[in-house]
Amino acid sequence: MKPVQCTLAAFALAILFGSMNACKPKNAGTAVTGNAAEKVYIPPGKYDEFYNFVSGGFSGQLSVYGLPSGRLLRVIPVFSLDPEKGWGFSEETKPMLNTSHGFVPWDDLHHVNMSQTNGEIDGRWVFVNGNNTPRLARVDLTTFRTAEILELPNSGGNHSSPFITENTEYVVAGTRFSVPPDNVNGDVPINTYKQNFKGNVTFVSVDKDNGNMEIAFQIETPGVNFDLSHAGKGPSHGWFFFSCYNTEGANTLLEVNASKNDKDFIMAVNWKKAEEYIKAGKGKKVPVKYVHNKFNEETHMATTETLREVTVLDSRELEGLCYFIPCPKSPHGCDVDPTGEYIVGSGKLAALIPVFSYTKMLKAIEDKAFEGEYGKIPVIKYEAALYGEVQKPGLGPLHTEFDGRGNAITSMFVSSELVKWNIKDLKVLDRVPTYYSTGHLMIPGGDSRKPDGKYVVAYNKITKDRYLPTGPELSQSAQLFDISGDKMQLILDYPTIGEPHYAQAVRAEKIKDNSRKIFKIEENRHPYVAKGEKETKVVREGNKVHVYMTAIRSHLTPDNIEGIRMGDEVYFHVTNLEQDWDVPHGFAIKGADNGELLIMPGETTTLKWTPDRTGIFPFYCTDFCSALHQEMTGYLRVSPAGSKVPLTFSTGTNLPAEDLPAGQ
Repeated sequence: MKPVQCTLAAFALAILFGSMNACKPKNAGTAVTGNAAEKVYIPPGKYDEFYNFVSGGFSGQLSVYGLPSGRLLRVIPVFSLDPEKGWGFSEETKPMLNTSHGFVPWDDLHHVNMSQTNGEIDGRWVFVNGNNTPRLARVDLTTFRTAEILELPNSGGNHSSPFITENTEYVVAGTRFSVPPDNVNGDVPINTYKQNFKGNVTFVSVDKDNGNMEIAFQIETPGVNFDLSHAGKGPSHGWFFFSCYNTEGANTLLEVNASKNDKDFIMAVNWKKAEEYIKAGKGKKVPVKYVHNKFNEETHMATTETLREVTVLDSRELEGLCYFIPCPKSPHGCDVDPTGEYIVGSGKLAALIPVFSYTKMLKAIEDKAFEGEYGKIPVIKYEAALYGEVQKPGLGPLHTEFDGRGNAITSMFVSSELVKWNIKDLKVLDRVPTYYSTGHLMIPGGDSRKPDGKYVVAYNKITKDRYLPTGPELSQSAQLFDISGDKMQLILDYPTIGEPHYAQAVRAEKIKDNSRKIFKIEENRHPYVAKGEKETKVVREGNKVHVYMTAIRSHLTPDNIEGIRMGDEVYFHVTNLEQDWDVPHGFAIKGADNGELLIMPGETTTLKWTPDRTGIFPFYCTDFCSALHQEMTGYLRVSPAGSKVPLTFSTGTNLPAEDLPAGQ
């Protein structure tokens, strides 16, 4: 296979004019290996080797694929409304989308990181970021549901997130946009950026038993933009590394004004030292406002707590807390190899890849080998921390992951390729084209201490020529490569929900055996649960009417309800009585202006409904559950306000009067 050919002139044109297919790979149609179908085929009834968790970008959701098949297994709603699952529509899940700005039912989900134990993925939780309205979320992998969402104060965007320490002590987030801190007057001229805007990185502690998150501390930094980050591991455990750009302090036309300096920075944070400063009382209590949303799997309900204070460390005042390492301009990726010794920077506008040494960094700090300061933070001399440079790897290096055999693979956005190189001698070993403009890439466990170097997936931004056309908007794309041999081999294209950024994968056995099948009805602590049909009822509380309803194949109880009046708010609390795996039920009523419910076995979920007219309103099960699913229906009668029609409910007894002809 011929390497991708792309001149520096084409690189410049691609950057200047945004022509992302300026370096189109050659022989695009014939690059797949002959035994590709055999390598990705999963026979009916067999499982994939890996779960692959992929960010949904502007969809605000997290998708789950099987590898190597590329089959979409599930879409997990996190920050966005999902009518399929009732996420954000049911009364129980609405609080999960609360923020200090109010109800925000969308976010830009870019990055995915899985919990680790001893530097290895343990399959317990997936953490994801909300890039727009700064948030972190935790997905529980026993239920594949979002369990927790935490808003981040003092942040203008949450891109450098959520990256974790090797025992999941912390999930860390760096602000994408420096902004004035929340506790000061932000009504300042935008062109006072250099005087008033500050950066911020947040360290969120994670309970080792239940995963609950809390903001442990924040570090205020000079006003740079943080792009991506990774924690140290092994010998470098105790440090965190962030790529950052806009050292120019620009506030307009950043594509020009934030690309002037030859080098920006990798920021190294000694978080063990931060813990010492916190213990010594060096943190400042800062008034802020942010919310913390949690979902309880016993009550099946979410709650929102508003918090009003965080502890902040000032990087300018605390010696030994932060250091800057120069990195070629506009760095994007910041990756740490499995040994914890090598830190790889990726300058988007550079034609080389710098590799820094943790050992040399420590020596430089000890020797005070600094070239000055930036915002009162010491800047380590480039050569003092540098292990070496990968020369001419490709154009537009973005992200690097590791195969566990001493090699790294880096994505090249402009030259549309993956490039494999050796960490020790920094020599390029192989390159393969991608189609087109690859961004992130993913090796299962590729940012952990124990990568599973069988596959790499490229997540591509443009898919022209790869699939059937679908109008102006093209499908997002992933490409699977076999990397078990010396050469990388393309074995599968598959479309993804938009827009894929980062992903992580883990061997299926780490998750599937712990997957929860049902909710035990006897453990249901929902305040409106009906654990059997004898507990169903309809209760009026002023203009609020609570319907305690059950669903079981193939009827709803009650299925006849009368006495609802205009002006009432009706709450359908539906409990799925099934205790068999994979027998969900749904619920919807005519005229509902929010969504449906999808209720798992043993679960209770609530739909709020306000009638807008009098008459008869059918309701029904929305999830095909049995041969008589079509018959799983009911009727609700709405009368005028002030009506004397009594509130009644029944199932199987409110039969048509025998002495009246039909229609009367």
